[in-house]
Amino acid sequence: MPANPIVQIKPLGFPWETIDPFLFCAHHDDAYPAGNTDLGPQASLSGRALGQDFSRKDGWSMYHGSVVPGFPSHPHRGFETVTIVRQGLIDHSDSLGAAARFGAGDVQWLTAGEGIVHAEMFPLLNASGPNPAELFQIWLNLPAARKMVAPHFRMFWSENKVLQTVLDAQGRSTEVALIAGRYADAVAPEPPPDSWAAQLDADVVILTIRMAPGATWTLPAAGGASTRRCLYFFKGSSVAVAGQVVAQHAAIELGSDAIEMVNGDAVSEFLLLQGKPIGEPVEQYGPFVMNTRAEIAQAMADYRRTQFGGWPWPDEAPVHGKEPLRFARHPDGRTERPPG
Repeated sequence: MPANPIVQIKPLGFPWETIDPFLFCAHHDDAYPAGNTDLGPQASLSGRALGQDFSRKDGWSMYHGSVVPGFPSHPHRGFETVTIVRQGLIDHSDSLGAAARFGAGDVQWLTAGEGIVHAEMFPLLNASGPNPAELFQIWLNLPAARKMVAPHFRMFWSENKVLQTVLDAQGRSTEVALIAGRYADAVAPEPPPDSWAAQLDADVVILTIRMAPGATWTLPAAGGASTRRCLYFFKGSSVAVAGQVVAQHAAIELGSDAIEMVNGDAVSEFLLLQGKPIGEPVEQYGPFVMNTRAEIAQAMADYRRTQFGGWPWPDEAPVHGKEPLRFARHPDGRTERPPG
């Protein structure tokens, strides 16, 4: 008797539950108002617990920001962040002196490795209208042999996005954006060199999927039976996955076989996280992810002693001006801009 193609279904919370090799996934979707002269919200901040505002009051949060929404300087060690920005902008600054402004479909892939401090702020550049912001931040674990590599980041600009549109027999479309790995005959941009995703047999795939009403699409089989994958249904009214109707937003853990999906009567959107497990012990304390408690204690001691290189910026929440131009300035001083 064949195995059930659906392993389990769980309601979405915040953050989203993930499975090895992933650690964490947060979906931020904020309807920010017009921006003020400081690039923060042109609105009263009263009633918000500034520094820890996840309230979604009026449809948005300040998170750890007090003037500009976002996440002022904070450390990481032992894993990677993959940040997919669907709307809005992020201003990145880090302890290596690197900086970036990215958004509108761009992806930043950051290997924290032995340790980095960075800030991720959401500047509200439009002073005359709304500033919607939507992004995923995914934490991907590093194996023990790679946890102490040098920090590194790569930018995948939206102009180079690997996007495929599949039409079903009735001409209804499914749009598939490939962030990592392979889909059909397409290959995503190369991840950082020490990433678990850079291992040829790790079978890491990250996709975003957008299905038109009534569309039928088949998720290809994974690369092997040991691969684990989770499909996050986060927008839409309903979808049938391997014949099972899912009528609420959910995390759907799947087996490795090809799986047919039939969308309901509204546009639906999904995020797929797939990979072979690293299969090592995980010890996490806040922004540090190692294999043992002793390594966590060492990470904390190292951070107190070195600040992972210090903080070269004039404040804890830098933003990069009022011009919307996207860029990345790397630690070696090289400046990168989107094509065109």
